[in-house]
Amino acid sequence: MSIIGFVKEQLENERRCSLLPINVKAYVKLGATILVESGIGTSVNIKDSEYVDAGATIETDRTSVLAKADFLMSIHALNKVDLEKTKTTVCCISFLDPFNALEHIKWLQESGRSALSVEMIPRSSRCQKMDALSSQASLAGYVMVAKAMSTLPRIFPMMMTPAGTLKPSKVFVIGAGVAGLQAIATAKRLGAAVIAYDTREVVAEQVRSLGAKFLAIDIGETGQTDQGYAKALTPEQIEIQQQAQAECIASSDVVITTAQLFGRKPPLLIKKDVIAKMKPGSVIVDMAAESGGNVEGSVSGSIATVEGVTVIGTGKLGKRSCVGCESNVCQ
Repeated sequence: MSIIGFVKEQLENERRCSLLPINVKAYVKLGATILVESGIGTSVNIKDSEYVDAGATIETDRTSVLAKADFLMSIHALNKVDLEKTKTTVCCISFLDPFNALEHIKWLQESGRSALSVEMIPRSSRCQKMDALSSQASLAGYVMVAKAMSTLPRIFPMMMTPAGTLKPSKVFVIGAGVAGLQAIATAKRLGAAVIAYDTREVVAEQVRSLGAKFLAIDIGETGQTDQGYAKALTPEQIEIQQQAQAECIASSDVVITTAQLFGRKPPLLIKKDVIAKMKPGSVIVDMAAESGGNVEGSVSGSIATVEGVTVIGTGKLGKRSCVGCESNVCQ
C-alpha cells in the first residue's frame, strides 16, 4: 500500500495547502495511506481533526512524513534539506518551475529521486481537472484588480454626486489570457473603463464580450501554439508593440501586465520613460515581477514608486508556479 505524504508550505506568506479533507477520501478509496503534517490547513482555517475524520493520519513530526512517504505532495518544490530526509525512491509532485530551477532539477536527478512538475501537465480535455495553472491564473487576475483598486487614489466606477460627476477610472490590461480575461471582467464589474491588448487577435472577441475595448496593433504575423499560448514576438515586434501601447498607458489610471514566457524571462513591456508620462498616483500591477518583470523598476515582493507611479510587484502573481497560462503578450 502506497503512502502519500503532505507537508506544510515553508515559503513565507504562502497560504495555500496541498490537501483538503475532501480529497483525503478519494485517495483512501484508491487504497493509499495518507500522512499529513500537523497544521497543514491552518492558513485556510482547516483543523487537523477534519483530516483525521476524512481518513488521514496526522504526524506532528515533519521528518516522519518525509521519511515514510512514497509520494510527497506540496505546492512548492521541497528544498534539499527536506529531500535528503526522504527515501531515494520517493516521487515528489509539486510546482517545480523546472526551467528556472535547473540546479534543483539536476540535484534531484543525481540523487535518484523522481519528481513530477504539475505546470508541465498538458492543457488537454483529459487533463482539465489537473490544470492548476489556469485555476491559479484566474484567481490571480481577480487579485491584481483588487490590489490596484485598493491602491489607486480614486474610485473605479463613474459616480454622480451633488458635488459633481466622477468619471470612471481607465484600466489597461496587457495580455488576455486566463488571468488577463479575469482582470478585465473584474475591472468591468467594478465600473472601470477597460481596454485590453493581446498579440493574438483571436482573443479580441473574448475581450469585447466582457465589455472592454480591444487595442488593435499591427505588428505583423503572430499566433498561438496548439495549446493556446501566444507565440514569442521578435525584438522588432516588441518595439512596435511598446510604442503603440505608450499612448494608452499614459492615459490610463491602472495598467495590469500579465506577460510571461513559459520557461523564459518575461519581456520588458513598460519602460521608465513611458511610466513618466502617466498621471501621478496611477498604479501598475506587474504580474511577472517575481520572474523578472514586465515593468522597468518593479521589485519582486514589494511595492515601488517609479516616476510618481505606484508599481505593485507583490502577491507572487507572476511566477508560472502560481498563475500559469497567460497570453504573455508574447508567450
